[in-house]
Amino acid sequence: MEEFRRIKRELVAKGAIIDYYQDTMQIPNGNIAKWDLIDHKGAAAVVAVREDGKLLMVRQYRNALERETLEIPAGGLNGREEPTDQAAMRELQEETGYHTDHVELLTSIYTTVAFCNEKIDIYLALDLKDRGSQHLDEDEFINVEAYSVEELKQMIYDCKIQDAKTICGILTYASKYLSK
Repeated sequence: MEEFRRIKRELVAKGAIIDYYQDTMQIPNGNIAKWDLIDHKGAAAVVAVREDGKLLMVRQYRNALERETLEIPAGGLNGREEPTDQAAMRELQEETGYHTDHVELLTSIYTTVAFCNEKIDIYLALDLKDRGSQHLDEDEFINVEAYSVEELKQMIYDCKIQDAKTICGILTYASKYLSK
Protein backbone atom coordinates (compact mmCIF):
# COMPACT_ATOMS: atom_id res chain seq x y z
CA MET A 1 0.00 0.00 0.00
CA GLU A 2 1.25 3.45 -0.79
CA GLU A 3 1.63 5.97 1.95
CA PHE A 4 -0.94 8.14 3.67
CA ARG A 5 0.37 11.69 4.23
CA ARG A 6 -0.99 14.43 6.46
CA ILE A 7 -0.85 17.75 4.63
CA LYS A 8 -2.37 19.89 7.35
CA ARG A 9 -3.88 19.62 10.86
CA GLU A 10 -6.21 22.37 12.07
CA LEU A 11 -7.53 22.76 15.61
CA VAL A 12 -11.30 23.17 15.32
CA ALA A 13 -12.17 23.25 19.03
CA LYS A 14 -10.34 22.87 22.31
CA GLY A 15 -12.27 21.16 25.10
CA ALA A 16 -11.81 20.26 28.73
CA ILE A 17 -11.33 16.56 27.95
CA ILE A 18 -10.63 16.40 24.22
CA ASP A 19 -9.40 18.57 21.36
CA TYR A 20 -11.05 18.34 17.95
CA TYR A 21 -8.89 18.60 14.84
CA GLN A 22 -9.53 18.36 11.12
CA ASP A 23 -6.75 16.75 9.13
CA THR A 24 -6.21 17.23 5.41
CA MET A 25 -4.81 13.94 4.14
CA GLN A 26 -3.37 12.74 0.88
CA ILE A 27 -4.49 9.13 0.50
CA PRO A 28 -2.64 6.44 -1.50
CA ASN A 29 -4.61 6.99 -4.73
CA GLY A 30 -3.54 10.66 -4.71
CA ASN A 31 -6.90 12.09 -3.65
CA ILE A 32 -7.22 14.62 -0.83
CA ALA A 33 -9.54 13.80 2.09
CA LYS A 34 -10.68 15.63 5.23
CA TRP A 35 -10.59 13.47 8.34
CA ASP A 36 -11.74 14.33 11.86
CA LEU A 37 -9.51 13.57 14.83
CA ILE A 38 -10.46 13.64 18.48
CA ASP A 39 -7.27 13.98 20.53
CA HIS A 40 -7.48 12.56 24.06
CA LYS A 41 -4.75 12.53 26.73
CA GLY A 42 -5.53 8.94 27.73
CA ALA A 43 -7.18 7.17 30.61
CA ALA A 44 -6.88 4.29 33.04
CA ALA A 45 -9.44 1.84 34.41
CA VAL A 46 -9.38 -0.86 37.04
CA VAL A 47 -11.06 -4.21 37.59
CA ALA A 48 -11.13 -4.21 41.38
CA VAL A 49 -11.73 -7.60 42.99
CA ARG A 50 -12.82 -7.82 46.63
CA GLU A 51 -11.80 -10.71 48.90
CA ASP A 52 -15.19 -12.35 48.30
CA GLY A 53 -14.50 -12.37 44.54
CA LYS A 54 -17.03 -9.67 43.70
CA LEU A 55 -15.98 -6.85 41.38
CA LEU A 56 -16.44 -3.23 42.37
CA MET A 57 -18.54 -1.28 39.91
CA VAL A 58 -19.57 2.35 39.75
CA ARG A 59 -22.97 3.59 38.65
CA GLN A 60 -23.00 7.12 37.29
CA TYR A 61 -24.85 9.40 34.89
CA ARG A 62 -23.28 9.75 31.43
CA ASN A 63 -24.33 12.83 29.52
CA ALA A 64 -23.55 11.40 26.07
CA LEU A 65 -26.05 8.59 26.67
CA GLU A 66 -28.47 10.62 28.80
CA ARG A 67 -28.66 7.81 31.36
CA GLU A 68 -26.79 6.04 34.12
CA THR A 69 -24.27 3.34 33.30
CA LEU A 70 -22.59 0.59 35.30
CA GLU A 71 -18.82 0.66 34.75
CA ILE A 72 -15.50 -0.33 36.22
CA PRO A 73 -13.79 2.60 37.98
CA ALA A 74 -11.89 4.76 35.49
CA GLY A 75 -10.78 8.25 34.67
CA GLY A 76 -8.62 10.43 32.51
CA LEU A 77 -4.94 10.97 33.07
CA ASN A 78 -3.89 14.16 34.85
CA GLY A 79 -1.54 14.74 31.93
CA ARG A 80 -0.06 12.64 29.13
CA GLU A 81 2.99 11.86 31.27
CA GLU A 82 1.07 10.43 34.27
CA PRO A 83 1.78 6.69 34.57
CA THR A 84 -1.44 4.81 33.91
CA ASP A 85 -0.92 2.41 36.82
CA GLN A 86 -0.83 5.40 39.18
CA ALA A 87 -3.94 6.86 37.54
CA ALA A 88 -5.77 3.53 37.95
CA MET A 89 -4.95 3.40 41.67
CA ARG A 90 -5.97 7.05 42.06
CA GLU A 91 -9.31 6.50 40.32
CA LEU A 92 -9.98 3.37 42.39
CA GLN A 93 -9.52 5.36 45.61
CA GLU A 94 -11.39 8.46 44.42
CA GLU A 95 -14.41 6.62 43.02
CA THR A 96 -14.78 3.70 45.47
CA GLY A 97 -12.88 4.62 48.64
CA TYR A 98 -10.78 1.43 48.35
CA HIS A 99 -7.07 1.49 47.68
CA THR A 100 -4.36 -0.98 46.77
CA ASP A 101 -0.58 -0.91 46.70
CA HIS A 102 -0.23 -2.73 43.39
CA VAL A 103 -2.08 -3.15 40.11
CA GLU A 104 -1.36 -5.46 37.19
CA LEU A 105 -1.99 -4.54 33.56
CA LEU A 106 -4.82 -6.64 32.10
CA THR A 107 -5.11 -5.07 28.64
CA SER A 108 -4.99 -1.81 26.69
CA ILE A 109 -7.70 -0.62 24.35
CA TYR A 110 -8.23 2.18 21.86
CA THR A 111 -11.86 3.17 22.26
CA THR A 112 -12.81 4.45 18.78
CA VAL A 113 -9.99 3.97 16.27
CA ALA A 114 -11.78 5.56 13.30
CA PHE A 115 -11.55 9.11 14.67
CA CYS A 116 -10.21 9.13 18.25
CA ASN A 117 -6.82 8.30 19.77
CA GLU A 118 -8.12 7.65 23.31
CA LYS A 119 -6.17 4.77 24.86
CA ILE A 120 -7.29 3.18 28.12
CA ASP A 121 -4.98 0.90 30.07
CA ILE A 122 -7.09 -1.50 32.14
CA TYR A 123 -5.57 -2.87 35.34
CA LEU A 124 -6.40 -5.58 37.86
CA ALA A 125 -6.48 -4.64 41.54
CA LEU A 126 -6.44 -7.31 44.25
CA ASP A 127 -5.75 -6.98 47.98
CA LEU A 128 -8.10 -4.03 48.37
CA LYS A 129 -7.71 -2.09 51.60
CA ASP A 130 -9.62 0.32 53.85
CA ARG A 131 -12.89 1.28 52.30
CA GLY A 132 -12.76 4.92 53.23
CA SER A 133 -14.73 7.74 51.73
CA GLN A 134 -14.88 8.60 48.08
CA HIS A 135 -13.08 11.71 46.84
CA LEU A 136 -15.27 12.71 43.92
CA ASP A 137 -14.93 15.68 41.60
CA GLU A 138 -17.56 18.40 42.05
CA ASP A 139 -19.52 17.13 39.04
CA GLU A 140 -19.34 13.41 39.96
CA PHE A 141 -22.13 11.49 41.67
CA ILE A 142 -21.13 7.84 41.86
CA ASN A 143 -22.72 4.87 43.61
CA VAL A 144 -20.43 1.92 44.36
CA GLU A 145 -21.85 -1.57 43.84
CA ALA A 146 -20.37 -5.08 43.82
CA TYR A 147 -21.27 -8.02 41.59
CA SER A 148 -20.02 -11.51 40.86
CA VAL A 149 -18.29 -12.10 37.54
CA GLU A 150 -21.17 -14.32 36.43
CA GLU A 151 -23.71 -11.58 37.18
CA LEU A 152 -21.63 -9.07 35.21
CA LYS A 153 -21.16 -11.42 32.27
CA GLN A 154 -24.92 -11.94 32.12
CA MET A 155 -25.44 -8.15 32.15
CA ILE A 156 -23.01 -7.90 29.22
CA TYR A 157 -24.83 -10.65 27.29
CA ASP A 158 -28.19 -8.98 28.05
CA CYS A 159 -26.85 -5.63 26.74
CA LYS A 160 -27.30 -4.01 30.15
CA ILE A 161 -23.57 -3.21 30.26
CA GLN A 162 -22.48 -1.58 27.00
CA ASP A 163 -19.41 0.40 28.04
CA ALA A 164 -16.44 -0.89 26.02
CA LYS A 165 -13.75 -0.57 28.70
CA THR A 166 -15.98 -2.32 31.21
CA ILE A 167 -16.77 -5.20 28.86
CA CYS A 168 -13.09 -5.59 27.93
CA GLY A 169 -11.95 -5.44 31.55
CA ILE A 170 -14.48 -7.93 32.89
CA LEU A 171 -14.12 -10.46 30.07
CA THR A 172 -10.31 -10.21 30.05
CA TYR A 173 -10.21 -10.77 33.80
CA ALA A 174 -12.60 -13.73 33.56
CA SER A 175 -10.63 -15.28 30.70
CA LYS A 176 -7.16 -14.80 32.22
CA TYR A 177 -7.93 -15.65 35.85
CA LEU A 178 -11.12 -17.69 36.08
CA SER A 179 -10.99 -19.96 33.01
CA LYS A 180 -8.14 -22.19 34.13
